[in-house]
Amino acid sequence: MSNVFLNDEEAKYQVETRDFIKRELTGVAEEIEKTDRYPREVFKILRPTGNLGCLIPKEYGGSNQGAVIASLFAEEMGALSPAIGMCVGASSVLFTWPMARFGSKQQKARILPQIARGEKIGCICITEPNVGSDVAGMKTSAKKEGDYYVLNGEKRFITNGGEADYMLVFAITNPKVHAHQGMTAFLVEKTMPGFKHTKDYDLMGNRGSKAAHLRFEDVKVPKENIVGPEHGGFLVVMDELDIERTMIAGQAIGCARTPFEAAVKYSTERVQFDQTISRFEGVSFKVADMGVAIDAARLLMLRAARMIDKGRSATKEASMAKLFAVETANSVTYNALQILGGIGYTKEYNVEQFARDARLMPIGGGTSEILRYLIQREIYREFKEEQKGSETKSSTG
Repeated sequence: MSNVFLNDEEAKYQVETRDFIKRELTGVAEEIEKTDRYPREVFKILRPTGNLGCLIPKEYGGSNQGAVIASLFAEEMGALSPAIGMCVGASSVLFTWPMARFGSKQQKARILPQIARGEKIGCICITEPNVGSDVAGMKTSAKKEGDYYVLNGEKRFITNGGEADYMLVFAITNPKVHAHQGMTAFLVEKTMPGFKHTKDYDLMGNRGSKAAHLRFEDVKVPKENIVGPEHGGFLVVMDELDIERTMIAGQAIGCARTPFEAAVKYSTERVQFDQTISRFEGVSFKVADMGVAIDAARLLMLRAARMIDKGRSATKEASMAKLFAVETANSVTYNALQILGGIGYTKEYNVEQFARDARLMPIGGGTSEILRYLIQREIYREFKEEQKGSETKSSTG
């Protein structure tokens, strides 16, 4: 990609991060794809780079580089392994962002340096057996009893859930009002009595990434472990989703980029009918469409990330970036496999791995259907505001 949309520091970071990941993590990623074990050592390998603390303020041990750098990092991890990228992102973004923005000084001083150093791992717990896109339908509850809240409920499909040292768990604390006013976020530690990791799901792809089913049975959470305001959990989760979707867009771009590069290379080497298949428009036009889509997705990602870095709401922009990027990942991996033909369906190339991994992306972090709903809602809201502003200007002019 041309560096015209990155400043010199960002462009340098992109090159150095790509080189480091290829050099230090390629062998680990290949081994994890074969064994399906959790990539815990990756956190230690990444420690000296500062990438685990991109979103953590410097006073808490982070590098505080912001959403653009975090998204570029997500792309490079996605290009290596979407599964490993998901494990790292669940801790360094999904858990860290709300902790850094809404945690108390005491919480941040105790927790965030450990996350930045890769010594501890975090996760975020939202999805439940009967709650996915409808976050407000959450059933997990926390009842106040003295200086504690007693937490009960189940969460599922939680990335890092069985491996995390710290969990940011969302629960209903006031069932008498709508969840928008009655949800609270809690910092829960895996050592707390009553927490149970019941199982990890056997996934279609994303080998090494563990999606866990968790159960909380009368877990006593100190009131000091509330993250953000009491009954203000809905605000916390909505704030988190913008950067989560931007990060997933980055991972999806990386997931598309690796098969794309494999397809380009293969098409210049594979000979049929006395010429390389890159000479056939049935192949080369696919390559053109793939290249356009990847670059367009990256620009949408950068727009959303820059808005977040400027402290602006990016609900529409993050939703657009995630929607386009994950659908690009699926179309690119499909077409890359088609270009490689029969050999692409084998494990001699990793295109089939990326095709399997890409399929999760339009589901997690907001389905493509929900994102389309959010995007149209924001478009119509902006239209009405512009229309109202024009009417006001006309009446006073």
